[in-house]
Amino acid sequence: MHNAALAGLAREDSRFAAWRYDAFDVEPDRLRTALDLMRERKFRGVNLTVPHKVLAVGMVASLDPGALEAGAVNTLLSDGQGWRGYNTDGYGIATGVREELGIDLHGTSVVLLGAGGAARGVAVECLRAGCAGLWIANRTRPNLDSLIAHLAPLARGIAVQGIDAGRPEGIPAGALIINATSAGLRPADPAPADLAAFRGVGAVYDMIYNPPLTRLLAQARGLGIPCANGLGMLVHQGAMALEIWTGVPSSRTAPVMRAAAAKALGY
Repeated sequence: MHNAALAGLAREDSRFAAWRYDAFDVEPDRLRTALDLMRERKFRGVNLTVPHKVLAVGMVASLDPGALEAGAVNTLLSDGQGWRGYNTDGYGIATGVREELGIDLHGTSVVLLGAGGAARGVAVECLRAGCAGLWIANRTRPNLDSLIAHLAPLARGIAVQGIDAGRPEGIPAGALIINATSAGLRPADPAPADLAAFRGVGAVYDMIYNPPLTRLLAQARGLGIPCANGLGMLVHQGAMALEIWTGVPSSRTAPVMRAAAAKALGY
């Protein structure tokens, strides 16, 4: 989807004719070496996915305020001092949820499934947007506690607490459930939570976009709950990353990127 956007930009501006977006598999213990090599090779920017989002925080020269609050980066920009880290996941989730479900995070009760690097950007965005409350479930308690402690200074009066996804308590009816775990990427994966255990779910957003219908979304459909997959988030976080690298507003590139991503995924 980035290359489709860059091809369109190149037709309008010759500066982008030689730009290309490529994918690399990098083992966690080789991340620092890879980032150093990319700097040497004059890369303009880098996107990072799990598990690199948290690891890279200590490997960059500076952090954008949003990335600093999230404690995770998914976008790097090469400047004169080194890599500058950004987190566009928050923008992606807010825009995706608004477009796909017609829900604004402001004033919405949110249940977040997961406490990893992807969840951090989402959690911070929920708090910055002024959600009504944030409940977080995670399989590993230490990671959950670490995230809640990290979010405490950012909450500004908004209730943030951990829950057991199997026995959720104290969550208002109408809550938005966001899956930020990897559960659902493989056909054999169990759902990250049983929606029947929650009271009056308002909507479900699964950040997974491939496959387009996870077990969590299938259950939501079966229960008549409005739901959407993560294609919108994928597109908008990517378009914002491209804006950071090129200066071109994300609103210009997002439609092209969405069409390209949908075609590639067979939607």
